[in-house]
Amino acid sequence: MKAELLLDERHILGEDCFVEIVVWRLPRAARGSAHRYKYRLALVEDGECTLRYDNEPGKGDHRHAGGREFAYEFVSLDGLIEDFRAEVRARRQK
Repeated sequence: MKAELLLDERHILGEDCFVEIVVWRLPRAARGSAHRYKYRLALVEDGECTLRYDNEPGKGDHRHAGGREFAYEFVSLDGLIEDFRAEVRARRQK
């Protein structure tokens, strides 16, 4: 089985703001992850990535916000996407 692209979306939120969601299903778990998804979910504002959830090989699941990196507990793909969307909504309401 080869890697399968599940999602590749870009949603424009404003003149200088968009989110990008890219998710692959892998034949086996990536190094550092306990699931078979490779993902990158990003909020880009004024040309700068201000929020990103990803799972780089060896680092496992984590998120970047405010110039810092935080562990992220992956439960499910739907949960990941909802957590990201909720954080985007909260940041955009400020």
